[in-house]
Amino acid sequence: MKTPSGENYVQVKQTLRVLNLHTVCEEARCPNIAECWGTGTATIMIMGDICTRGCRFCTVISGKPVLLDTEEPERVAKAIKEWGLKYVVITSVCRDDLEDGGAEHIAKTIKAVKMLSPEIIVEPLIPDFRDNEDSIKKIVKTQPEVISHNIETVMRLTPKVRDARASYEQSLLVLKKIKSIDSRIYTKSSIMLGLGETEAEVIQTAKDLRTVGVDILTMGQYLQPTLKHLPVVEYLTPQKFNSYKEYMEKMGFIYVASGPLIRSSYRAGEFFLEKVINGKST
Repeated sequence: MKTPSGENYVQVKQTLRVLNLHTVCEEARCPNIAECWGTGTATIMIMGDICTRGCRFCTVISGKPVLLDTEEPERVAKAIKEWGLKYVVITSVCRDDLEDGGAEHIAKTIKAVKMLSPEIIVEPLIPDFRDNEDSIKKIVKTQPEVISHNIETVMRLTPKVRDARASYEQSLLVLKKIKSIDSRIYTKSSIMLGLGETEAEVIQTAKDLRTVGVDILTMGQYLQPTLKHLPVVEYLTPQKFNSYKEYMEKMGFIYVASGPLIRSSYRAGEFFLEKVINGKST
C-alpha cells in the first residue's frame, strides 16, 4: 500500500474532519486510499460508522448505530462541491434499525449533491434494504446514473462470508428490481476473490449478475484486514484476474475492472465509464 500523501490527499482528509464525515476508504482499510485520495476522489460513507450487520470480511464496526444526522446530506454535498469531483460514490452502513433501512436519508443525500453539483455523476452503493421495494424505489427516483449493490461472493460461500440477514438470492433480487423500476439506470456489482471459490462458481456468479441485467462488474483480491476476519484461502495472479476480465467482457458487461487491488469503487469515474454514462444523452 502506498503511503498516503499529496496536496489533494491532505485536502480530502481535512474536509472530512472539518465536516465530520466518514469514508469507506478508511473504515474498510482500502489499499487504494493513497491513489484515490491523491487524485481528489473518495467514497463517502453516510449514516454513521456503526453497522447493524457483521459480515466476516468487513472492518466497519458492528453494533447499535447512532441517530441519523439530518444535516449530513448537506455536509456531504458541500464536501463534494469543494473537491470539484466529476464522479462520486456514496455508500453507507446497513441500518436495519430503520424502517426503510435508511433509504430516505440516502435519497436526500443524492438530491443535495445533485443540487450543488448538477453535472456530477452519482453512484450510490446501497445495502439490500431487506429487499424492500419501496426503499429501492426511493433511491431509483433520485435518478442517479449508476446504482451499485455488491453480491460480494459466490452462492456457496455467502453464509460463511456475509451476515445472516444477507443472502445471494436477495442481492440478485435487489439488482433486478432496480432495472425493473428504471431500466435506464446502470447497475453495478462486485465480487471478492480468494475466499475459496472455484472458477466455475465465479463464472456462474457473473452469469447470474448478467441475468438480472447488471452492466458493470468489478473483481478484486480479498485481503484479511485483521486476524479476527476470514483468512485468505488463495492469492490469485494478475494473469488470472485478466483471464476473468476477458471472459466476463464476452458475457456482455459494458465494463469490467478486475485485478488484485480492485475494489468496488476503485477508479469509478475513470474516462471510459464517464463516457459510457454520459453517452446516454447523446
